[in-house]
Amino acid sequence: MTKYGYLGPSGTFTEAALRQITTASDELIPFANVTAALDAVRSGAVEKALVPIENSVEGVVARTLDELAVGEPLVVAAETTLPVSFSLMVLPENVGKPITKIATHPHAEAQCRGYVARELPSAEMIETPSTAAAAAGLKDKNWDAAIAAKYAAEKYGLTVVADNIGENEGAVTRFVVVEKPGALPAPTGNDRTSLAAFIGLDHAGALLEILTEFANRDVNLTFIQSRPTGRELGHYHFIIDAEGHINDPRVHDAVEGVRAICDDIRFLGSYPRVSAPAKNR
Repeated sequence: MTKYGYLGPSGTFTEAALRQITTASDELIPFANVTAALDAVRSGAVEKALVPIENSVEGVVARTLDELAVGEPLVVAAETTLPVSFSLMVLPENVGKPITKIATHPHAEAQCRGYVARELPSAEMIETPSTAAAAAGLKDKNWDAAIAAKYAAEKYGLTVVADNIGENEGAVTRFVVVEKPGALPAPTGNDRTSLAAFIGLDHAGALLEILTEFANRDVNLTFIQSRPTGRELGHYHFIIDAEGHINDPRVHDAVEGVRAICDDIRFLGSYPRVSAPAKNR
C-alpha cells in the first residue's frame, strides 16, 4: 500500500488521474492546494503526491513549477495524462430551475466561456479553488450550478444538465507523481528528464547557450518555461523537460553542459514518459 497526496478536494481531475495509476489498496489523501500536497511529501505525511503540471489549453501550472524548483528537493517519479471534459451540474432538486450563479475554477471558466455566453449569458461566474470545490459547494446553495468533471457529479450526487461544454474537445492535462529523491527508475527507452536551471543575473544569451547544449547532442526538448526566482527583477530560472534518461550519455552530457553555464541546476528526475493521453475510466 502506498499513501498518495493529491490536489483536492475529492472529485478533482487530479483524483481521477490518480485513480488511473493506483490500486484499491493505496490510500489517497486530498490537500487544499499544490503546495500542501508537496509539503506532505517533504514531511513524510505521504509517500508520493500527484499534481497537475501542464494543460494543453491553459498552459503550465505555475505553482507546481515553482514548488519543484525551490524548497526541500523533490523529484518526479512518473507522469500520467487525462483528457479534460467539463460538465454543468446542479443539485438533483434544482434541475430545470433558473441558473443565475455558476461556480468553477478559472481554468475551467476559460475553457467553457463560449458555452456560458451562449446558453447562460446573464449568469454570474464565481471563482473556486478547484472544479471539485465548486461541485461540493452546491450543497451550501451559494450558487446554482457548478462546472466540473462528470466524476465530481458522481462523487457528490449531482445531476449533469449539460455535458462536454468545453471549447476544446481535445484538452489534456499532464500530471506528475512527485516523491523524495531516491533510486532512479530504470531507463525504458521512452523517458523524460526534468531539471530547473538557474541562470546568472543579466546573463546575456543564457537561453541560447542552454538550448545549444541539448541541440549539439541531438537531445529533443519537450518543454521549457522561464519562471522568476522571486528574489529580484532579472533573476530567472528555466524548467526544462528533455527526451531521454539522465543515464543516457547524450542527456547526461547535455545536463552537465548546462551545469557549467548556470549558477545552479536542480535535477528533477528521469521517469517513464507517457506518449499519449490515457483513456477516461
